[in-house]
Amino acid sequence: MSNQTAAAPSSGIDRFFKISQRGSTVGQEVRGGFVTFFTMAYIIVLNPLILGFAPDSDGELLGGGTVPNLAMIAAGTSLVAGLMTILMGVVANYPLALATGLGLNAFVAFSIASQMTWADAMGLVVIEGLVILVLVLTGFREAVFHAVPAQLKVAISVGIGLFIALIGFVDAGFVHRIPDAANTTVPVQLGATGTLSGWPVLVFAFGLLLVIGLWVRKVKGAILISIIASTLLAIVVEAIGAPKAWSLTTPAWPDKIFDTPDFGTIGEFSLLGSFESAGVVTALLFVFTLLLADFFDTMGTMTAIGAEAGLLEEDGTPPNTQRILIVDSIAAAAGGAAGVSSNTSYIESASGVGEGARTGLASVVTGVLFLLSIFLAPLVAIIPSEAAVPALVLVGFLMMQQVKGIDWDDLEIAIPAFLTIVLMPFTYSITVGIGAGFITYVFIKVIRGKVAALHPLMWVVAALFVAYFFINPITRLLT
Repeated sequence: MSNQTAAAPSSGIDRFFKISQRGSTVGQEVRGGFVTFFTMAYIIVLNPLILGFAPDSDGELLGGGTVPNLAMIAAGTSLVAGLMTILMGVVANYPLALATGLGLNAFVAFSIASQMTWADAMGLVVIEGLVILVLVLTGFREAVFHAVPAQLKVAISVGIGLFIALIGFVDAGFVHRIPDAANTTVPVQLGATGTLSGWPVLVFAFGLLLVIGLWVRKVKGAILISIIASTLLAIVVEAIGAPKAWSLTTPAWPDKIFDTPDFGTIGEFSLLGSFESAGVVTALLFVFTLLLADFFDTMGTMTAIGAEAGLLEEDGTPPNTQRILIVDSIAAAAGGAAGVSSNTSYIESASGVGEGARTGLASVVTGVLFLLSIFLAPLVAIIPSEAAVPALVLVGFLMMQQVKGIDWDDLEIAIPAFLTIVLMPFTYSITVGIGAGFITYVFIKVIRGKVAALHPLMWVVAALFVAYFFINPITRLLT
């Protein structure tokens, strides 16, 4: 492992989570857990918005009926995220939080559920999670991870750093997508009109400058302080009544702090119904697409988190790799079984690592906060993304620093690394960046006559990614 400052354990919790051994403290872990939760809390609001309005093939919405069941989906989202994140902390002792996967949930809502019932769609998610679990237990998933060159793993971390920084800027409205109808070839721009405007962007800028200032002054709790202070500013701005357009959550103090949860989506899945309603080939292709995205997203995420926390072994692998992958696989199936889509590891965990988290105790704290949010949903919902995402920009910078670990004079690794890094933010997908890097790495080795130097699994993975990139024409050909 990297340079950790070991100290004598002071308590049972310290010994169990190896807190002192990893150069951390209970205070750091708790702060890190809070920061990760606040950075991820948007999923409690966003997942229902993505899943809740999409009708299935029968015209039914998730949870039943034709009226969106947003509170029901939010409760299930928090429950699974909380339980799986606690499991990650206790079983794998890793500062990694899990929740419904963005991108995966949209794919389930708009591509899968439209061709079958919601129960059938969630059944496919369960199958995907179980297949990944088998791949982990047989050692295949970990073997693939070990087959990836160390510098390509570094590139994955750097690419994710740029990706989450872009997520921060976009979610804050600092960087804005230009409408398709606009007469321009520029895909994104500064603000909605080419200039910054609106109070939400000001809140983001305040939070970003505050967290940078606190960070360079080495203030403990810098990220957490920034999120809380920015949220309070947002509440004041909202109360004043100035013109604003918050991207997701309106930061007004709620009428009630507690709410009674409804877990109506839990257990609403049909394991094999999709094979009858959509056909065997279509169902299998859906499972394959979900599996490949989930499979490599987690690999990239856990590597990036480990690199930022200084936990990676000399070969670039995190401690307890198989345990991490097992929990992640169980979470994928659990998300489907609870009717809230596949759960996966979140790169936003890097914000907690930036606050000092180094062990699974931080994950336990994050998980407990998710469980509390089931009842405190009105309170959690007041944190606007503009107040939380400055943490992602700062952590993006911290992860970008690893780029010096890549040998840019070695074209066999430099070009795949470059494509891995740039395509993650440019395509808004971790999986696409990893896939492009893997395919290019194999291609260059073949072109330079170094086939013997390729690990056999790299051939397998590259071929799978080729299929992944061309899944649409393959689907049309087979169906």
